[in-house]
Amino acid sequence: MSEGRGSASMNMVTMMISLLLLLFLSESSNAATYNVGGPGGWTYNTDTWPNGKKFRAGDVLLFNYDSTIHNVVTVDKGGYGSCKASGGAKVFSSGSDQIRLARGRNYFICSIPGHCQSGMKVFINAV
Repeated sequence: MSEGRGSASMNMVTMMISLLLLLFLSESSNAATYNVGGPGGWTYNTDTWPNGKKFRAGDVLLFNYDSTIHNVVTVDKGGYGSCKASGGAKVFSSGSDQIRLARGRNYFICSIPGHCQSGMKVFINAV
């Protein structure tokens, strides 16, 4: 008798895992991809690029730029305002970075001196 109940429990666990995977995959497939800065890519004066756009958690940002003179750094609100990255900040430098948005506030800057101050930064609130 207990063997039958164990099998039913195992089937239920397998079904729940399958449903969770299906949910995850369907949410990923609905994600949008955005080229940060539009056709010009990640460069100066991109701080207003997100205006009027609606972003969702899971959307992907494409940062295309010249990696010999720029980078992309994830920062917090303070780092965004001060244009300074903390010691533990994640730095991207490939010139073609793909970053998936987390739910809530997402802040990015170029940490090369003077670039962030020239508008090479974006703040995106993903719902």
